[in-house]
Amino acid sequence: MSEVMLKLVSQDGETFEVEKDVAVKSNLVKTMVEDSGVDEEIPLPNVKSTVLSKVIEYCRHHKDENPPEIEKPLKTSNMAEIVGAWDCAFVEVEQEMLFELILAANYLDIKSLLDLTCAKVASMIKGKSPEEIRKLFNIVNDFTPEEEAQVREENKWAEDAP
Repeated sequence: MSEVMLKLVSQDGETFEVEKDVAVKSNLVKTMVEDSGVDEEIPLPNVKSTVLSKVIEYCRHHKDENPPEIEKPLKTSNMAEIVGAWDCAFVEVEQEMLFELILAANYLDIKSLLDLTCAKVASMIKGKSPEEIRKLFNIVNDFTPEEEAQVREENKWAEDAP
């Protein structure tokens, strides 16, 4: 018996033929299949083909079992100590792709991928000062020095945390 294949169509019109058991790792796709069956193409207008390709790679790797829950808060900024080697390598991507994966995982409702990609971002900022974080993500500081001093004073308790 041949495996049931689904056709996922990305934002830019590229069609991906994907095994049903892989595609339904996405709760969005699973619901669409339950509602419409497997014969229809499944449009994913919020996901670019380059990102959908990565999402499918992730779902294929984890199709037989979900990865273990990521412990929060992160105990270290070293992803290799937080997740398995494959997952660690999977999120070693450009920042833009990482953020696109977060948006896709959220839209497609793939909790384990959303947790993994968010953990990667958390590991990138863990232990860094606000200035270092702004520099890392090219965020403009729109506070005046007075406003920043006030926010730091109001949130002093957070900086004293272990």
